[in-house]
Amino acid sequence: YGTITPLKQVGNVNVLDSHTLSITPWDRSLIQAIDKAILEANLGLNPMSDGTNIKVPIPPLTEERRKDLVRLIKKIGEDSKIAVRNVRRDANEHLKKAQKEKKMTEDDLKESEDKTQKLTDDHIKLVDDILKHKEKEILEV
Repeated sequence: YGTITPLKQVGNVNVLDSHTLSITPWDRSLIQAIDKAILEANLGLNPMSDGTNIKVPIPPLTEERRKDLVRLIKKIGEDSKIAVRNVRRDANEHLKKAQKEKKMTEDDLKESEDKTQKLTDDHIKLVDDILKHKEKEILEV
């Protein structure tokens, strides 16, 4: 067992409920090795084996881990808002190019830029709403 083999390549991993994983190895002789590997991974998990399956109870998140997750989702949210703004910038560049090439009037350009800004604002608000909901969900004990 000198090499690391992903768990999904030696058995089935199922979610029994929101706090328990079940691992059913295809080869029962691997149960002890899987059990040992989970313990040695230092994840704070204590697997329980019945000879054919391994059940892994997932402990509740600590306050520190919850705060780490909130920081992570805030970063993902900020990256999402940057991506939305980049799409706005690209759209406005295309609109200005079309106006310069006389494919649209200046009034059409202004109207299109306003619509692009409205879409941008709507999507930024959507990202903020999702973040707020997810943060509340993560911090809920």
